This record gives sequence, C-alpha cells and structure tokens, in this order.
Amino acid sequence: MTPNAMTVAEAITGRQSIRAYKPDPVPRETIQRILEIAGRAPSGSNMQPWRARVLTGAAKNALSTELVRRHENGDNGNWEYEYYSDVWREPYLARRRKTGWGLYGVLGIPKGDREASRNYQGRNFEFFGAPVGMIFTIDRELARGAWLDYGMFLQNIMIAARAEGLETCPQAAFCVFHDTIQQMLSIPDTEMVVCGMALGYADPTEKVNTFRTEREDVASYVQFQDHLD
Repeated sequence: MTPNAMTVAEAITGRQSIRAYKPDPVPRETIQRILEIAGRAPSGSNMQPWRARVLTGAAKNALSTELVRRHENGDNGNWEYEYYSDVWREPYLARRRKTGWGLYGVLGIPKGDREASRNYQGRNFEFFGAPVGMIFTIDRELARGAWLDYGMFLQNIMIAARAEGLETCPQAAFCVFHDTIQQMLSIPDTEMVVCGMALGYADPTEKVNTFRTEREDVASYVQFQDHLD
C-alpha cells in the first residue's frame, strides 16, 4: 500500500474540481503513468479516439498569457461545438445556478457582480495555477460515439491522478479560444479541441478548494425494473 492508496470508491467520491494548486512540479514519469492508465478506457472497436498535449513551464505560460490577454480584452471567443444548450430548463437551470452561486459565494463574489465573476473566469486560462496543463483534441471525422468514449478516458485521468496524490479540474472553457490554441500548439485542422484540464497538487490553504458540489440521490435518476408490463 502506497501513502496515496485508496479504494476505487474513495478515488471517485473524493474527486472534486480543484481551482488552486501548489507550484510544485509534477514529474514527467508521473504524468505519463497517469495517461497510460487512463488509456485503458474502453472505446468502440478499440478506436482510442483521444489525443493530448501536455504543457508545462514556458509552453504552458505562453499559452496562458495569450488566452488571458484575449479574455481581459473582452474577447468571448466562440464555441466550436455545442457544450451547453441554448435554452436552460429545470432541473438543469437550478443545478447550474446553485453551483455558480455556491462557488462565487465561497470566493466572496456577490450575485450580480459581473466584473468580478468575469475576472475570476480568467483564471481558467491559467489552469488555476496548476503546474501542468493539458489540452485534449479529437479527430473531426469521428462520430458521437467516440465522444462518449472520450469521457471515459478523461474520467480515468482524474481518478488515476488521485492515486498519485494529485488533483485535477476539467475545463471546457478552453474551447472558446480553440483557434488560438490550435495555432500555438500546431494542432492540425483535422482535429478539434475537446477541453483542457489542470493537473497538480491541491493547495489546501486556498478557500476555493473547500467548495464541493452536491449530487442527486440515486432514486432521482434510476428506475429498477424486474419485469415489463
């Protein structure tokens, strides 16, 4: 048993999106081990549709600097694919609001303070101070099933990281600046940006890391059936 050993249940239920990290570097061999484990995710016909760019040091800083510049200049970018619906309805609207208000409440940002909210949103593009930033892409020609497979790969990364004493934050925010990301990382036009992810050692002294989202009770989304009418 290693110091970070935990059950699968502990690794999953203890995971949270960490938004403040220690500056301590993460060894490359550790990152590679995590990605190798994640690569065991299932995929249709074993297609393994995932591609990752791992950024550290000057490379990560250069990308973050440019994306933060665009954000601070009021550039909202554009989504290359639809992550959220155009119309929000219940119960999704209430869950979204509760999460947003809860996070900003921990940060001391009052409801309606759009400037403070936008300023904090810019932290996304700095990978929340994590020493490692990852950008994930997928071949454009692949269909919806490959995206389902991709989600399992991303989840594997987040769970495998915890066994190494590391934490993560998956970030769809990077997609709005996909054009800059593709240019700076020399990503071919045949691929599209899926999301980014911060990886590092959580900073327990930062109040933002005390924020936890809730999950619905199983009874609210599961039906057990032992016969059909």
